[in-house]
Amino acid sequence: MPRPVPTTNPAGAAAENFDAINIKDMDLLLKGGTLIDGTGRRRGDVLVRDGRIAAVGPDIVEASGVRTLDCGGKMVSAGFVDVHVHFREPGQRYKETIRTGSLAAAHGGYTTVCAMPNLDPVPDSPDTLALEQEIIDRDACIEVLPYAAITRGRKGLEPVDFAALKDRCVAFSDDGSGVQRDGMMLQAMTEAARQDVILAAHCEDNALLHGGYIHDGRYAAAHGHKGICSESEWGQIRRDLALAEQTGCRYHVCHISCSESVGLIRQAKARGVRVTCETGPHYLTLCEDDLQEDGRFKMNPPLRRAEDREALIEGLLDGTIDAVATDHAPHSAEEKSRGLAGSAMGVVGLETAFPVLYTALVIPGRLPLERLIEALTDGPRRAFRLPGGLRPGEAADLTVIDPDAAWTVDPADFLSLGKATPFAGQAVRSRIVLTLKDGEPVWQA
Repeated sequence: MPRPVPTTNPAGAAAENFDAINIKDMDLLLKGGTLIDGTGRRRGDVLVRDGRIAAVGPDIVEASGVRTLDCGGKMVSAGFVDVHVHFREPGQRYKETIRTGSLAAAHGGYTTVCAMPNLDPVPDSPDTLALEQEIIDRDACIEVLPYAAITRGRKGLEPVDFAALKDRCVAFSDDGSGVQRDGMMLQAMTEAARQDVILAAHCEDNALLHGGYIHDGRYAAAHGHKGICSESEWGQIRRDLALAEQTGCRYHVCHISCSESVGLIRQAKARGVRVTCETGPHYLTLCEDDLQEDGRFKMNPPLRRAEDREALIEGLLDGTIDAVATDHAPHSAEEKSRGLAGSAMGVVGLETAFPVLYTALVIPGRLPLERLIEALTDGPRRAFRLPGGLRPGEAADLTVIDPDAAWTVDPADFLSLGKATPFAGQAVRSRIVLTLKDGEPVWQA
């Protein structure tokens, strides 16, 4: 649980460390950290006043009544944004709740997340969306922005009333299900364009699944598993890109996993199609060669070939991929205990995303730190037209990172109710030590 530690700090006292500071309800000066965004890194300070960033720069003068926190040796960025999480409430509170999910997000450095609509009831009307919003308003410790469904009941048969919902949600998605009918997707995109809203698609052609549950590759063949072909993803992306180009819809592709998807989106962006996309930490760091006979390696889309992983890294490097999103998808221990064939699809990721990516990609020199931070902050904000950033005047949504911390991923330490992660037992570097939402600590190590 977030736990600010009570302390005292007389005006003019020396800057305090992270082990003895209570910064709730106080103006704050983050002193001497390395400030990082997509443009670069520099040593500097961040002054937080009345919940907003009052100043950013070198050697900001300490003032009476402002609590100073020594960030020497730490990195400071804008708060992370995840445009793809599953918080399971209402409908499946045994998997996750808005409270536990938002706490897990804060633990991982996130200050804004977008919650997917595969809920019960489905948020496909103002009334059903209001049920979810009521829980968010009551229980969330960070900003949780709900999606509305594209189609009623997420059944792919009838579009929702986009006009009635657009001011109540961040975007529209049937995530967990691809919209199968071409005509239905055309109708939805046409209306989405008319209302100037974002349509975020889970791209999966059911006709090509054939009962598969991991990638249709070497591991599936060697171990007698049913495979999911890559075309089930990229084929529907190709269809949707043509429709987005036709309609002018703002189109976002969820959790891309294969090289063909990267290529199609890269080409569409070059043609001026209004498309953005995301991929997940597990697709950037793992592949089918890492699979084990364990439900914590089962997610949808599945881990694919090493070549696909490399294409995703390249797509992140060149800007084809706008955002890293975790697709945080908690299930009960029993639901994830049935091996690759029988376990539920989905793994958790909010509490490990940055350390895993920093360890696997930044430290070896495969990805610049600035690009990773951009894909976790300004990239998703631009794609979803969200405010914020490491700039004066913005809300003081900030993440402080200790890059030198070394630890081993242990799901028992997660604040999420979900514990299934393919990174369990992995040694990682870097740790989130402070997460501020509107200037208030929502996680403090």
